[in-house]
Amino acid sequence: MNVQNPSRSGGRAARRAARSSALPDNLRPVRPGMEGGKFKPLSDADVLKIHHAALDALETIGLADAPESGVAYLTGAGAILGDDGRIRFPRALVEDMLVKANRSLTLMSRDGQNDLELSGSRVHYGTAGAAVHLVDVHGKHYRDCGVQDLHDAAKIVNTLDNVHFCQRPMVCRDITDNLEMDYNSIYACVAGTTKHIGTSFTDPSFVAPAIEMLHMIAGGEDKWRERPFVSNSNCFVVPPMKFATESCLVMEECIKHGMPVLLLSAGMAGATAPSTIAGAIVQAVAECLAGLVYVNAIKPGHPAIFGTWPFGLDLRTGAMTGGSGEQALLTSGCAQMHNFYNIPGGAAAGIGDSKLPDMQAGWEQMCSNVMAGLSGCNMIYEAAGMHASLLGFCHESLILGDDIIGQALRCVRGIEVNDETLALDQIAEVCMGGPGHYLGTAATLSRMQSDHFYPSSGNRMSPKEWVEMEKPDLIETATARKEAILGAPSAAAIDPVIERAIRDQFNIHLKG
Repeated sequence: MNVQNPSRSGGRAARRAARSSALPDNLRPVRPGMEGGKFKPLSDADVLKIHHAALDALETIGLADAPESGVAYLTGAGAILGDDGRIRFPRALVEDMLVKANRSLTLMSRDGQNDLELSGSRVHYGTAGAAVHLVDVHGKHYRDCGVQDLHDAAKIVNTLDNVHFCQRPMVCRDITDNLEMDYNSIYACVAGTTKHIGTSFTDPSFVAPAIEMLHMIAGGEDKWRERPFVSNSNCFVVPPMKFATESCLVMEECIKHGMPVLLLSAGMAGATAPSTIAGAIVQAVAECLAGLVYVNAIKPGHPAIFGTWPFGLDLRTGAMTGGSGEQALLTSGCAQMHNFYNIPGGAAAGIGDSKLPDMQAGWEQMCSNVMAGLSGCNMIYEAAGMHASLLGFCHESLILGDDIIGQALRCVRGIEVNDETLALDQIAEVCMGGPGHYLGTAATLSRMQSDHFYPSSGNRMSPKEWVEMEKPDLIETATARKEAILGAPSAAAIDPVIERAIRDQFNIHLKG
């Protein structure tokens, strides 16, 4: 007969209860903004070669297709418009603008509890992307995603300790009007989370209405400008080395309204960027340096993130390889360039090429997330929930991704070496007259929560306990947690009076 040891069971239950309660920040094993930067795939000489190659590209090749207003801003700052229509950037201009650029910025949260300090090699993970499908893990099929799915993703993000921001991860395919899609995307995210939100706009004229709605939510324009809790994800270039005319105009509008911008260069290595990892990084750096000049020509020191997002390509098929080792190197190399310039930067990691949250997705998402964090990337985008090389988003995977990122952050934290952690006194106490093991010692128990990250969904049971617990399945566990989160009221719900006013003025598609 199987008789459980009551004391052992009670101890295990007590430890579980302790781990489920919120820890104060000073005891948390991982937290937002921990310092990375220990992993450097590029040597110092390599970094300088990439820097000089990017400056050469800007000075001799330049970028085409700037809007008329952009030409005026850039030439007014010292860029040169050639007879071929390309704008070229003298080295001295780029270096001057790097001096003017914002070295440290804070991405605000709506409630002030989850502000993100971007400086040095402080690491943050979050969502992003423009997935057009939602992954149904139980039916193993993809369907079009809509505004409710986006809201649900934001609501889940709000509960996840290790997902620090919510850049819009999918598009609302149930809204056909682009203006309505843009402001509904913002509304759905804001109603789901108080963490910082990233969004995009399809037309420059759509910025002002969305800003008006954000003023209402913030409590006025002055409150919004004091704490802008939404930033603009802006694909201001069409690689290789061309400005995206409409997106540049969107960027100008966002700067005018006090919205931080992510300068996003997303070339595909082997297609719209050089096939070599170094070449793809050079082009991304050059394009983002051009964007940095553009922003600071409009408003010196405006909050801008250096968004080098080169992606890998399977040259056999032309398919994107977001979950590859090459992608991990692209991202970590870019992060090293951000640190070289000492400007806030972001890149993509955590992408699964796998279609479902399976073993393939696990290794793909962990590989680049760990390397991006270790390299000290300030903003790690698309870090959870993304599948099918960014075509699909999965709520269950978002929840499981919180565990993946937690483990990645524990790697970022690294190994503390001091008199206490060297533990010589513990070794002596245990070995000379002690029990001969460290289980249950005061030192072990006192550090079990502060030193160790414990997964929320991951299963570390013994096979025997796993059977006793009716063989819990990872996906089923994530689904149950998803349903519990979505079944509860939103902790980020907009004040009912403000919500009513917004719904009276805007065509909000999200059900009240």
